[in-house]
Amino acid sequence: MTDRHNLRTAMVLGASALAIGIASPAYAQAEQADTSGNQDIIVTAQFREQNLQDTPLAITAVTAETMEAKSQTNLAQVADSAPNVTLKPQGASFGPSIAVSIRGIGGADFNPAFEPGVGIYIDDVYYPQLTGAVFDLLDLERVEILRGPQGTLSGRNSEGGSIKMFTRKPEGSNTGYLEGTYGSRNRIGLRGGFDFKLTDDLSGRVSGVYKHQEGYVERYDFGCLYPAGGSATFKANDGTTQLVNPAGGIPSLRPQGSCLIDKLGEVGYQAIRGALRYNPSSDIDINLSAEYIHDSHTAAGEVLAATDVIDNPNTNIGVVPYDNRFICGRFCNFSSYSSPAITYYGVATPPEGQPLLATSNSDQSVYDGYNLAANFHFGLSDTFSIDNILAYQAWDTTFGVDDDLSPIPLSGGYNSLTHWNWSEELRLNAQLADNITAVLGGYYFKQRTDYYSYQDLRYLNVAPGVGLFPLQFIQPDETPAEAKAVFANVSWEITPGLTFDGGLRYTDESKEYRYFRLNPDGTINPYLDPVGAVDGAGAPGALTGLVATYQGQRWDWRAALNYRFSPDVMVYGSVATGFKGGGTNPRPFYASQAISFAPEVLTNYEVGVKADLFDRRLRMNVNAFYGKLSDLQIGVSVCPDGSTPCAALVNAGNAEEKGVEAEFTARPVDGLSIDGSISYLDFKYTKLDPSVSGTSLDDPLAGAPKWKWTLGAQYEIDAGSFGSITPRIDATYQGDIYTGFKYNGVPQNIDAYTIVNARLTWQNPDRDLSVSLEVTNLTDEYYYVTLFDLRGAGAGLDKAQPGRPREWAVSVKKSF
Repeated sequence: MTDRHNLRTAMVLGASALAIGIASPAYAQAEQADTSGNQDIIVTAQFREQNLQDTPLAITAVTAETMEAKSQTNLAQVADSAPNVTLKPQGASFGPSIAVSIRGIGGADFNPAFEPGVGIYIDDVYYPQLTGAVFDLLDLERVEILRGPQGTLSGRNSEGGSIKMFTRKPEGSNTGYLEGTYGSRNRIGLRGGFDFKLTDDLSGRVSGVYKHQEGYVERYDFGCLYPAGGSATFKANDGTTQLVNPAGGIPSLRPQGSCLIDKLGEVGYQAIRGALRYNPSSDIDINLSAEYIHDSHTAAGEVLAATDVIDNPNTNIGVVPYDNRFICGRFCNFSSYSSPAITYYGVATPPEGQPLLATSNSDQSVYDGYNLAANFHFGLSDTFSIDNILAYQAWDTTFGVDDDLSPIPLSGGYNSLTHWNWSEELRLNAQLADNITAVLGGYYFKQRTDYYSYQDLRYLNVAPGVGLFPLQFIQPDETPAEAKAVFANVSWEITPGLTFDGGLRYTDESKEYRYFRLNPDGTINPYLDPVGAVDGAGAPGALTGLVATYQGQRWDWRAALNYRFSPDVMVYGSVATGFKGGGTNPRPFYASQAISFAPEVLTNYEVGVKADLFDRRLRMNVNAFYGKLSDLQIGVSVCPDGSTPCAALVNAGNAEEKGVEAEFTARPVDGLSIDGSISYLDFKYTKLDPSVSGTSLDDPLAGAPKWKWTLGAQYEIDAGSFGSITPRIDATYQGDIYTGFKYNGVPQNIDAYTIVNARLTWQNPDRDLSVSLEVTNLTDEYYYVTLFDLRGAGAGLDKAQPGRPREWAVSVKKSF
């Protein structure tokens, strides 16, 4: 399906939905508008409570009720509903992490040397890493997705925008809920929460979630399925189907009849959260919270999409090369997570005769996270108040890697990361006059991530007898970082209806990267660090013991004007800046490549209109933007000193982007709700450094679709004493996405797809008991979530993470 056809379909569906709303005679029933029209949503994007429709920002605000109605249980699903927002769980090579972008700007690499580009917050506490960021929507009140640079409001790394989650605060209501779910592939879900009163001023809340589901990509033992002497067909790179003896000398690891090793793409998530609130008056509000997350499951489900033949004695098993015979199918692979011990066959001695150890890794991904936060609000007078947000976070994760998805030992490894950070933000809020409010603040952040990686890469031979060097090594690298900021924001109602919002923020950030390139026995690897192996760690020219440093400062600013023509219509215009932080190259081949890169900067111009029409039965928010990007952080193959190979990020280009976004919610008749969004993004490089090999000014933007739309509808049917029945259907379209990889000079794309979800909910008359049947991916669309193509780098593999097939689930929820 082409982008043009899908755009036309979206416009027809949207126009039909609006026509239903406009033509409905229910608009004559003005007395029902307050109860059946669109309700106010309160957001805090500008450091104060505001109606969504009064905030001069492009914001998607999603309430807990909407998330439940759409069967959304994690952050990635919420992002799918927002225009120009892309948030996907990463493939197995990147562990339990995400790729995220807003308006095409963000991040996808979990390495702690890089910054995300989109700020993620929980209760105004910044979450600094992409690892572990596929959060469950545990006990949330709402999610705010701010599109466009938020440099003054959210600070560094909100260049593309920010995603803010807000949990429910304790109210002392002595109420709670329990929900149980059962569904496809033994899906089991339990979640619940209870709000309780301790004293008149002190209340608490506890909530928890448990989710488990079998994986949907089957992992098979290749030698078991195809024992020596057997035969099978496979499709060659030229498209022909051939009959071969696939097993050759590949041994079976399992007995015949039990060739299934595991099921990948499993769900295994548990979390518990506790909160205390001391609120004796409107002037004192103290909130303490603690959360523990345990996410343990098999690796992301991936399939081999294509291969280049890799045929060398360092990788072949029983003279079997790596080729298309290892393409298993739509939902299966042959990953072994092991490599045998060999004597490396190179071009000289050494590395001719270099012994390589056998390796064995697990297909399990394990993440444990701990979050502590204290939010204090003190009203000092009618004019001044103080907010202080103090937080500590820590997590650790381990995951194995088998990139080639086969028993052939091309590319594998093991990763272990430990991380901690703490932060404090202090704000002084001032009501300077009836029409002027201001916020002054300071922010401090400190973190450290230790990244232990074991790499076993054996594919680096272009032909038998012509080798490079064995890449079997460990790198226990360390990455401490620090950031400080001061900021000021003001809101001034110049005349009734006309308001100016402005802000300024200064940020000072620094980061170190401490390099180690060691053999598995702890000695310095002589192929990756020859100077260090001879002269010792820390010697001039040695990579091991070297510390690369980065330090940078940035001023960000914002100016916005909005004018309210009536209680129903507001227009705004704004100019704002934001940046993605700098850092250091975590993957140098030589000590000279341990270089730093500066922040990437965006200046964004935006106009928009927010309208509640027809007695609030139609809400329509539309905006257009134009952005100028400078100092783009781009990967290069030739480093600034002329050395190659090189895998560094450098500030090597500029670009422009423009687009439009629209969201609407219509309630044409009582009980019927229709909502949708559409977005368009156009990106173009305007400057590229000559060192950027393989990228041209005409290349598309990686990681974001040009077109995206969503459309959903639900209708609550009043069944009298039986309660109510609410059917709902949602459709989401995503256009082609360039993955950032090229093969033979041709950009590789994830093809466009449309996903349809449906839900049917029964609720009793008291609205404290509900039963829901949901079906996700109703049409059983086969599509890719991620694509990782390393054929152009000589690794021979092109693997993809297919989206989840059609699934069903039944949920029962009881409130008390």
